[in-house]
Amino acid sequence: MIKPVVAIVGRPNVGKSTLFNKIVGSRISIVDDTPGVTRDRIYMETEWNGREFLMIDTGGIEKGDDVIVSGMRRQAELAISQADVLILMTNIHDGLVAADADVAAMLQKSGKPVLLVVNKVDNIGQPPAELYEFYNLGLGDPIPVSSIHGLGVGDLLDEVVNLFGEPTGEEEEDADVLKIALVGKPNVGKSSLVNTILGEDRVIVSNIAGTTRDAIDARVSYGGHDYVLIDTAGMRRKSRIEAGVEQYSVIRSLGAVDRADVCVIMIDATEGVSEQDTKIAGYAHEQGKACVIAINKWDLVEKDGKTMDQFRKKVVEGLSFMQYAPIVFISALTGQRIDRLFELVRYVREQNTMRIRTGALNDVLNEATMRVQPPSDKGKRLKIYYMTQASTAPPTFVLFVNNRELAHFSYVRYLENQIRSVFGLEGTPVRFVLRERGDEK
Repeated sequence: MIKPVVAIVGRPNVGKSTLFNKIVGSRISIVDDTPGVTRDRIYMETEWNGREFLMIDTGGIEKGDDVIVSGMRRQAELAISQADVLILMTNIHDGLVAADADVAAMLQKSGKPVLLVVNKVDNIGQPPAELYEFYNLGLGDPIPVSSIHGLGVGDLLDEVVNLFGEPTGEEEEDADVLKIALVGKPNVGKSSLVNTILGEDRVIVSNIAGTTRDAIDARVSYGGHDYVLIDTAGMRRKSRIEAGVEQYSVIRSLGAVDRADVCVIMIDATEGVSEQDTKIAGYAHEQGKACVIAINKWDLVEKDGKTMDQFRKKVVEGLSFMQYAPIVFISALTGQRIDRLFELVRYVREQNTMRIRTGALNDVLNEATMRVQPPSDKGKRLKIYYMTQASTAPPTFVLFVNNRELAHFSYVRYLENQIRSVFGLEGTPVRFVLRERGDEK
């Protein structure tokens, strides 16, 4: 499901970052009394009342010709253009100022739903009289909050979620078409790979009508199977992201991962695995997506008989949490091993959606516990009564135990390895849920 996007905008130093941190539950944004501290957008997933969405904190909008000021304004404008719901942040201590009216006019032109928030209302009870002057902005009822103390934040989030409406289900028509997200750093060759695939004589291409999500979608038929390719703008390290369209490409790429059935994580063979590659792969892993690691530009690498094995080991070391993902060495420019890439994409999707019989699972469990006894602590030993599969995409297994605190992560990892050794589950993360007797669910 595609997550809605909510952007907090306003002039500098009204408390946007403090509200952002309160909503997402951690100190992600830098908070300081100096105006303009948040110079780039910070984004974070969160949820309220069961609805997941993406929060964006923006730099303050203000007039001026300074390079930094104009860059901050441009970033805020991009956030406005991409958001589904906008939160205009104002400040009760400063009152209504001309800059608030300027921002309000910008938001009204966007045509997006806007919630007017008046921050620093720190007292419980009847709202102060100063609140009513904010009606002059023409954005409806102002919502008083205290972002530091959390007062009124729940009411604000209720209004935010109400504006989302019900999930549209707009992708149901493509439910049977395998969706592939190509993700990675800029210049790794994602668009070249799409162009190579679309340039084949055997590929039938048609644009998907109604696509409005910024990533470029193309429906293709390859090897007798239908796919949707989602080509995304590359993701850079935050320290290298410049103000403008490139920075917001991170949000688009995260959304592409959310929409995809399979993520092809592209790595530049001339550079190797970077820190940003691990972050991109980590997000796909956390979302439970089937993954293939594609080493692109392999045609540019000088090779001997050991080059591929040595590079494979470096990839496994760099992406140690994703050792389950198959690795394929390709060239988007020459088309080398593109057929193999598509074979792996279909294979890992099958693994990601595999369902295993409870009887077969418990046979593996019994053999594994006999081979290596469950851990014990202070005379109490972990007992695993049985295991069953709760869901797919990713495969999720429920272990019924006597005491979940005795289930050390290393032993759960051991059980995962045993399951993988028998059933494969290549290319997909695996999740475990521990339940004790007496749990309601």
